[in-house]
Amino acid sequence: MKRILVLVAMLAFMGSVSYAQKLAYVDSEFVMKHIPEYNNAQKQLDNLSQQWQSEVDKQYADIENLYKAYQTDAPRLNEDMRKRREDEIVNKEKSVKEFQRGKFGMEGELFQQREKLMKPIQDRVQKAIQDVAKAQQFDFILDKRSETSFLYANPAMDKSNEVITKLGLKPNASLAN
Repeated sequence: MKRILVLVAMLAFMGSVSYAQKLAYVDSEFVMKHIPEYNNAQKQLDNLSQQWQSEVDKQYADIENLYKAYQTDAPRLNEDMRKRREDEIVNKEKSVKEFQRGKFGMEGELFQQREKLMKPIQDRVQKAIQDVAKAQQFDFILDKRSETSFLYANPAMDKSNEVITKLGLKPNASLAN
């Protein structure tokens, strides 16, 4: 009997502790769409990506032309010439792949540019979220865009517009998803 009372008391205590926590969420994508610097940075990154992708596509087209020319000429080439042309094609392919890694890889120029452009914006949003949480005494603010975090979110708990206002911007309902 004592065990049951202790267990019930512990469960009641744990339930009251978790109930006392205030929780809210922010739609970070919605917030970011309101920041002009974010939109400008995103356009710059998109332009860089398209420019580099065009260069990659052009280099692959050049390699394809070299390969077609090699196939056409192969019957007339001696062994040494064939080997040199094959090596040229292989080396150009390696060069293009290295170019791609340098631009689009995990530590490539696009990643570095994204870090350089987005970090100050993300820091500013993070500060605004912290200010909203402290001012309204929230224990937790989750990101709605983190797909594994929510199965249901009460819209009354969405503090995205307040974060946008805290950033000195005006919320725009048409940007919501």
